[in-house]
Amino acid sequence: MKRLKQEAVGELVRRLREQRGLTLRSFGAATDFSPSFLSQLENGLVSPSISSMERIASALGVTLGEFFGSLGASESGVVVRGDSRVQFPSGWSQATVEALSPMQRGRLVEPMLVTLQPGGRSSKHPTAKPREEFAYVLEGEVELTLGPDTFELRAGDSVTILRGELRRWRNDSGSSARILVVLVV
Repeated sequence: MKRLKQEAVGELVRRLREQRGLTLRSFGAATDFSPSFLSQLENGLVSPSISSMERIASALGVTLGEFFGSLGASESGVVVRGDSRVQFPSGWSQATVEALSPMQRGRLVEPMLVTLQPGGRSSKHPTAKPREEFAYVLEGEVELTLGPDTFELRAGDSVTILRGELRRWRNDSGSSARILVVLVV
């Protein structure tokens, strides 16, 4: 598997930001992050949470999947071999996100495999996405905060999360959890 290095992620963020004519300050205003944090990200010094990376990609006008795609997914065909998937490790989230499909503009779904280590979480607070999302727990146990409710999900459980609904994933168990997540574009 191809693990994305923080430096490569930072370089792509900088390139996309500059292509859009955004200064660090205006980019900070669009993402609600400090210019200092964004500078550290662009220089490969910090590992943002999954939720933070989604906000950054959105402010750059791409989905997280398209962001992955520009970092290494194939342009030809739809087969992605298990040993060549693009991975984005998030030290902050204690998680890894893997692109399960070539993620390019025009795709209607974005399938990803999220592995949450013990103590991992998708974000500090529940966040909303502008798209519908389907998730299936492949292994382990996770806590899903969905709107005002909290659910304990185990392998075999699934959930559909509506557009704009607040949600947060947490793994409070002693072993890793793997979740198949499909975002509907």
